Amino acid sequence: MKIGEVRLWKLTRRMVREAMSAGHFKGAIIPTGSTEQHNEYLAMEHDTASALHIAYHAAVDLYPHVLVTPPVPVGLSEHWMDFPGSLTLKPETFIAVVYDICDSLKRHGIEHILIVNGHAGNGPLRHEMADFNEKLGIDIEFCCYWEAYSKEYMDRIVGSGKGVAHAAEFETSFGYAAFPENAHWEEVDYEKADLKIKSESYAKEDPAAFAESRDLAMAHKGRVMINEAINWVAEKMATKMNL
Repeated sequence: MKIGEVRLWKLTRRMVREAMSAGHFKGAIIPTGSTEQHNEYLAMEHDTASALHIAYHAAVDLYPHVLVTPPVPVGLSEHWMDFPGSLTLKPETFIAVVYDICDSLKRHGIEHILIVNGHAGNGPLRHEMADFNEKLGIDIEFCCYWEAYSKEYMDRIVGSGKGVAHAAEFETSFGYAAFPENAHWEEVDYEKADLKIKSESYAKEDPAAFAESRDLAMAHKGRVMINEAINWVAEKMATKMNL
């Protein structure tokens, strides 16, 4: 079977119309992420890029049943606003944006929606799902892609023993595998950066994450974890749609 395009923003109106007329794209994945600091070396788009990467490949696996919307690239990141470049939305704004995307999809005949999240700070959106479902009358679910991993699984893969952690071994390994151009180690000198981190707990976590990423992150770890998450998301979507 020839695999076609699943990314909504890459399609024309004719392509979408004809696909839906043929009974395709009854389901959609909405990737949600953030634009926020990821230590000294990792690009700020990481959470968004990782959610989109998982969503895209899961949808390809399920072609022609599932569409991927443009990602929501700014999330709830107030806790990182001490770091220049981080962006945040108010919770009510973020929730309203995602709701309106779901409403748009519903109006075009989409019956099943899975929100695939790549930023832990967006967790409050999970609590809105009952309200979304009631108001829109369709099947909408929220998940974080790392829910694919059990603790035992992560203990086998992640050498630091910290599992899913911000800008540490896990995320850096993912980045090395999916978008290595987003890891910028050149000219980074953590000691000379003179960082003034206000959070006492994160002041301890940040240098540890830097060291773990430098010493333990590897592309092959990222590939294994990415494949696990893609399969998990694809299976979750297939179950929702009775494929």
